[in-house]
Formats: sequence, C-alpha cells, structure tokens
Amino acid sequence: MPSACDSLLDDIEDMVTSHDPTPHERQFARRNIVPRPRDFVSYQKFLKEHSPRVKHVIPGTQKIWVRTWGCSHNSSDGEYMAGQLAASGYKITENPSDADLWLLNSCTVKNPAEDHFRNSIKKAQEQNKKVVVAGCVPQAQPRTEYLKDLSIIGVQQIDRVVEVVDEAIKGHSVRLLGQKKEKGKRLGGARLDLPKIRKNPLIEIISINTGCLNACTYCKTKHARGDLASYPIEELVERARQSFQEGVCEIWLTSEDTGAYGRDIGTDLPSLLWELVKEIPEGAMLRLGMTNPPYILEHLEEMVRILQHPRVYAFLHVPVQSASDSVLMDMKREYCCADFRRVTDFLQERVPGITIATDIICGFPGETDEDFEQTMELVRQYRFPSLFINQFYPRPGTPAAKMEQVPAHMKKQRTKELSALFHSYKPYDHKIGERQRVLVTEDSFDSQYYVAHNKFYEQVLVPKKPELKGKMVEVDIYEAGKHYMKGRPVEDAQVFTPSIAQPLQKGQVSGLPQVSLVLRRSAHANDVEHCRSGTDFLALCERILDVSVFSHDETTVCLCLLEANYNR
Repeated sequence: MPSACDSLLDDIEDMVTSHDPTPHERQFARRNIVPRPRDFVSYQKFLKEHSPRVKHVIPGTQKIWVRTWGCSHNSSDGEYMAGQLAASGYKITENPSDADLWLLNSCTVKNPAEDHFRNSIKKAQEQNKKVVVAGCVPQAQPRTEYLKDLSIIGVQQIDRVVEVVDEAIKGHSVRLLGQKKEKGKRLGGARLDLPKIRKNPLIEIISINTGCLNACTYCKTKHARGDLASYPIEELVERARQSFQEGVCEIWLTSEDTGAYGRDIGTDLPSLLWELVKEIPEGAMLRLGMTNPPYILEHLEEMVRILQHPRVYAFLHVPVQSASDSVLMDMKREYCCADFRRVTDFLQERVPGITIATDIICGFPGETDEDFEQTMELVRQYRFPSLFINQFYPRPGTPAAKMEQVPAHMKKQRTKELSALFHSYKPYDHKIGERQRVLVTEDSFDSQYYVAHNKFYEQVLVPKKPELKGKMVEVDIYEAGKHYMKGRPVEDAQVFTPSIAQPLQKGQVSGLPQVSLVLRRSAHANDVEHCRSGTDFLALCERILDVSVFSHDETTVCLCLLEANYNR
C-alpha cells in the first residue's frame, strides 16, 4: 500500500522551491545575523545572558607541571611534551602547587615507580588539579581503575599533547592510545623535529628507535612500546645537527635497545654512529645507551673502533640480569652468560679503561641459591663500576608474574648481599693523582659541585665556577669515592668551549613551534590589541562571532579575552 506522501514528493530536492534562499544567501544571512550591542553595558548583558554556553576557560594560558619517571627515553618524551605545550602558550612551571594541570609521565618497569605515579595522581586530585597521564603505565594498562576518567597520551601520540591538555583544561577526558602506521608498517615515536624544552640545555637526548625485538618474560615495557621501530639515519643526524646549533655539547642516544637499531629498516647501529660522529664538534661528546648482548655481539669490531673515537664516550651499558643460564632461559633473554662475558672481555681488551655498566635482577622466579652464587661470582670477577641492582617485582600481565615466586625475604636478602658486595670495592681509588680531560655539564645533587665526565664517562666533581659550565677542562684527581672522583682544575690550562653556539636558556624552547596552534592563539591576542587600540568594538565582535571563521570554542576564547581586557 502506497504511503500518504508518495504522490506529493518525488525527491527530497522537491522540498526546495525557486523562492527559497540559495545556500550562498543562507551563509550570507548567517554571517550578518549577530548580536550588536551598542555599548559595553549591552555587551556585558549579552555575556551574562549567554553564560551557559560561554565558559571562561582559555586553553593555552595555564601553568603546567611536568613530572617524568623512568629511563632517558621517557625523559626525552617529557621534554618534547613540555616544549610543545610551551610553544602553544602554556607556562611550564617547576612548582607543582602553582600549576593548573599536572602532566605525569610514567614508568612501568618496577612496582615502586608505578606506586609513585599512582600517589601523584591521588595527590593532584586532592589538590583539585587537572591531570593528564602519559608514558608506559597508561599505554600498557589503560583500563586500570585509578586511571578511570583521566586523559591519556599514548607513547606514540606525544605530538598531540597540546590537544589533550586543551581538552583536559576544559574539563573533558581524552584518550589517544593508537599506534601510528604508514603503509601497514609500524612507525617509531613522534617526529624528532618537535619543539622541546631540555631539562639540561647542554644535553640532548635522542631516541633512535622505540620498542625492541625481545620478549622478556618479566618486562612490562614491551606491552607499552611494542616491537622495534627505528628512525631513519638522516632524521637522527638532522636532530643532532640542530641540537649542536642550539649550544648542546653532549648527546645521549637512547631506546629500549640501541643495539637492535635499524634491523627493521635495513641498517644497523654502527652505520648510524659513523654518520653521527661527523656532526659532533670538537670537545663535544656522544654517549651510547643500553644495548642487549645478542645484538652488540654482531658488531664487536665496529663498536671497538667507534668507542675509541675521541668524541664518543668509552662507555657501554650491557644488562646481564643474571649469570645463571637457567635463569636467563626462564627470562627469555636470548643469550647465555658466556655471550655476556665475550662482549665484556672483547671490549675491555681492545678499549682499555672502558666502563661497562650492567643490570642484575635478584630473586627472579625459580632462581636457586646456586643460580644467585653464579651472579655473585660474576660481579666479583668484573667489579663493575656501575651496577644497577633490582629486586624482582612481578608486573601484572607478564609471564613471570604467573611463575612460582621466590619468597619475599629471600629476594630482599639476595638484594642486600649483592649490594654489600658492590659497595665492598672502590673502582676509582687507583686514579687519584691522574690528570684527566673532562666535560662539565651538570649540577651535583647537593648543588655543591659541577658534574663532569671523563672519556670513560666516569663522574668527576669539579668546583662550582660558572666559567667551567659547558666546557672541556683539564683536572687533577685528588679524591675518589664509590661513585665519583673529585678534580681540581689545572692552573693555566686551556678551557675549551665545545659548543658551536650559545646554549639555550633553561626553560627555553628548542626547535620551531607548532605554527597552526600558535597562529590561532596569536590571532585571538591580536584581536584584543586592535580592540584596545581603537578598532571599532562592534565590528570586532561581529568578526570574531562569525562561525565560518572560528569554531565555537575559539569564539568562546575570543569573548573571554575581550571581556578580560575590557575589565582592565
């Protein structure tokens, strides 16, 4: 049975007659139907009447506190997020109580790091601060109860931090956790040319790849960072070049596994390093990040030549985790202790004085007393000057969390024994009296000294004289502790400046800002300036209320700016 309207309409277009306005005429009419208050009193009345839709929140004018936990890769991500926010108008503050929003960049490696992260969220909420979370914890487990209703920035989405913070400032919850792909291939992290605020203007941290090729049974970071995705060599070289042009004198290369670099894009770590050293100014230095034994084994000869280069620290971080092959197998580390010994012996023989740093986990599931004794013997033999000792913590969702656990008191006891062994020897006493060249880059934790590093990336404390900061100087070693030496600058010795440009000031943004956001916010500010300098107020209101020019939120921003400036 035909419907009642079948004979009335053949097509939806028949609803428009020749007498109706055209789309162009509708647009013209819409642009000209605007409130036209004749004086400021009328304008204030207009704002009051429309207060339900005009929220006095102006994204980009707030103070943001950024806190980062974890590795240097996380630190680099935090610097990039701070830089983008500052370039967009936000003020980055070091005082959390002054901040309107806390951006918390998390680490998921160990339980204590996540505990600090969770406690910071709770503290922010108690102080009525807005919160945005980032890093590996929310990326790996976004449905965790204490993250409910919070805005999240995924580890591959840090280039969109301004969008997320803008929405969080307005009271909205946004979650960006997707992985970026191109032609079906997973990309690395955010672009390397984003704005950045370096925590130390003298040090640039460059992530050369994200993710890794391993599947260690204890690791939660893999859940967040995923499989290996390397940046092209030319992009990394350009980032290094830009950094040196901004006064940087030291570069750290970082990733979840630097040794695996390039295996996904048809290149390798030595190829990258040889291109990078071409860009390093005289006196500036390059530090390599952590590399797992399986991949460094493939490049031992090349790595020796690179580590001997005068502008590369003779330093390598190679985690062993355990000296027991049985434990390593349960960890799925894809090497045996003999492989680690081969790497260490080869490098120590051909790069005299090299610093080998390593990691050890105490109390991994199934670790016996005999397994642990093998680890103790390894430390007795090599007497590592830098040793990161970690008590095992089962991370939720990892295979190791489902294994039979070593009793807590045994884990603590083994951690204590290994720590006692590590502190029983002093690796630098024999260096008292040496004359060394060191690069001064940081303040000491107690702020009493400057921190410098020699060719072997050993920490040397020097007097806190401003003329030494960022310089390569000669010092005489007169004292040594467990983790440091103290050096006295040699009188009349040349102080060399490695930087090819004046370093940025602390808090200054590196790189170019995101033009679109800055221009849009600058446009709002320019509107206000025109208004204050005598431009017709009504014409200005009409222009900024034109929805074909600005979005609803941007119109709100303009109205708030106008109100604030007229109230001055």
